Amino acid sequence: MIRQITIAVIFAWLIALMPQPYVGDVKAAPKMPSFELEDVVSGDPISSSSFAGKSLLITFWATWCPPCIQEIPNLIKLQNEYGANGFSVVAISVDQEKGVVQKMVNRKEINYPVMMADKAVTRDFGGVYGIPTSFLVSKKGTVVKRYSGFIPHSVLVKDLQQIIN
Repeated sequence: MIRQITIAVIFAWLIALMPQPYVGDVKAAPKMPSFELEDVVSGDPISSSSFAGKSLLITFWATWCPPCIQEIPNLIKLQNEYGANGFSVVAISVDQEKGVVQKMVNRKEINYPVMMADKAVTRDFGGVYGIPTSFLVSKKGTVVKRYSGFIPHSVLVKDLQQIIN
């Protein structure tokens, strides 16, 4: 059993580290799409309009994705460092079960909004074909950068400082 789990984890890492497949000209939407998704903690709907005027890092992730889990401490740190400056991390989980995501939010003490994805939001962001996939959004709602895969904290800080200042 442990061997099967180890093999599954290694396989997930290999898939996550592989280059993204070419699927045509896939680009981020120029403007952040409108959405209304369920908050995993409260169950309340969260609308994209509630983030108006904020810089955002919107990240698509899953609890079973090792690079996604590896990013969580960096995202918590980013939220702590820049939250008071009109910034928020927004996590959108592609998991199938909300309860699994709730447990992860509680266990990792995630300090930013976490919502459950639907097909429309992944499509409207220009297509999310691998995870983690993240989008840096300016205060004006413009998607300024798309990231595929794990993003080092230093890269996020550098890019965020360019749009906050």
